[in-house]
Amino acid sequence: MSSIIHNCGQTESNYDKRVHMKGAAEIVLESCTHFLNENGQKTPLNDNVKQKFLNIITNYASQSLRTISFAYRDLKPNEGGPDHNIIGDGDYLYDVEKGSFTLIAIIGIKDVIRPEVPIAIAQCHKAGITVRMVTGDNLITAKAIARECNILNDELLSKPDSIMEGPAFYERMGGIICHNCNKMSPCDCDRNSVKEGVKNLEAFKALHNNLVVLARSRPEDKYLLVTGLKELGDVVAVTGDGTNDAPALKKADVGFAMGITGTEIAKHAADIIIMDDNFASIVKACNWGRNVYDNIRKFLQFQITVSLVALFTAFIGSVVLQNSPL
Repeated sequence: MSSIIHNCGQTESNYDKRVHMKGAAEIVLESCTHFLNENGQKTPLNDNVKQKFLNIITNYASQSLRTISFAYRDLKPNEGGPDHNIIGDGDYLYDVEKGSFTLIAIIGIKDVIRPEVPIAIAQCHKAGITVRMVTGDNLITAKAIARECNILNDELLSKPDSIMEGPAFYERMGGIICHNCNKMSPCDCDRNSVKEGVKNLEAFKALHNNLVVLARSRPEDKYLLVTGLKELGDVVAVTGDGTNDAPALKKADVGFAMGITGTEIAKHAADIIIMDDNFASIVKACNWGRNVYDNIRKFLQFQITVSLVALFTAFIGSVVLQNSPL
């Protein structure tokens, strides 16, 4: 959700500023009391028309389209201000954004899924890697995209809590606490001694194996998910491209940042930069990592075997033959 306030000489009488807002379609729609009809005229938004718009949003989302609404509102001389009356904790909107807006349009954006992505995700599942999707899209869009990518299937959909929204997930988990002082993070403990964990760990364990899609997620939701997975002993890799992804990238065991669309902050927080922004490249990285790991294991096994045989032979020869057999 984002808003821009600017001076405008063509606003209605007694108004001197206009705020433009874009963001999640259904959230922006809740702030609207009017809409622009096909002739560009400002028309009251009643419940029937609002339901038609909601049906359009649902229809777009079911086609894996990301829906965004645009709206505006004319402000009185002393209304708004640089801080918009400060947003409340856990809220989406500033006070000035909570009503009297006029809906301009609802658009659907299609992110074309690369053909190699479903194959790469199937390879991850075959290799024992659980792929979880954390997105800012609404629940319906996230579900449709996850099915196209093979992240979700009918078996997973039949399980409880396979799909959740970020705020509901965060509220259910109770947030993050410091285990040293049992206070909510961030706490007053020394930065190097803070041991973060999920407050309601039992609730996290209950959905640990089922949760694969987290929709309408915020940065704190993604960070909480990574913290909980690590607390349960999982090795966690996180992908991201935005500044808001930096905390989760830093928290993860391995952070993958996008080399093309990624911000500099995300790249600095990550351990590995994917130069082509392709999920299939992550599979290649896992393949090479496991290959190196397997080769080290084989080398150590060979070295230990040869060393033990040589040591045993030299010992037996020294005791029985009173001389080295080698």
